Amino acid sequence: MNLTQQISEDMKTAMRAADTKRRDAIRLLQAAIKQREVDERIQLDDAAVVGVIEKMLKQRRDSIVQFEAAHRHDLADAEKYEVSVLQAYMPQAMSDAEIEEAVSEAISIAGAKGQQDMGRVMAQLKSSLSGRADMGKVSSLVKTKLIG
Repeated sequence: MNLTQQISEDMKTAMRAADTKRRDAIRLLQAAIKQREVDERIQLDDAAVVGVIEKMLKQRRDSIVQFEAAHRHDLADAEKYEVSVLQAYMPQAMSDAEIEEAVSEAISIAGAKGQQDMGRVMAQLKSSLSGRADMGKVSSLVKTKLIG
C-alpha cells in the first residue's frame, strides 16, 4: 500500500470514528497532494508525497512559533495537533550517528575539498536523506566538516 492509499484509509477510519480533528487534518493533507498533482499534471509517488508533507510540517512549525509569540495558544495547539498527524506519515527519522556517517560518505564520494563543493554534497544527500533528516541540520554538519 503506497502512502496516498494509506492516507485515504486513515481518512475513512477517522470519518467512521467521528474524529473531526484528525479528519480535518488529513483532509488538508489530501487537498495539498491533490493541488500539487493538478498543478503539475502528474500522479505523485511516495517521495513526492513526503515532500508535500515536509512543506506542510514546516508551515505548521512556523505558525506555531508565530501563534505562541502572539499568545494564541488555542491556535498553536491546533497546529501542534496537525503536526502530530502529519508526522505519522513521515519515514523513520535517522539517528545523528547515521546522518553523520551519510555526510562523511557523501563528502568522500563527491571528492569535496572545501566549502565551494557544498552544493554537490548537498545534492547527493538530499535524495537519500529527504524526509528522514532535518536538512538544515545536515547542511550545517556538511559545512562544519568541509571547513574543519
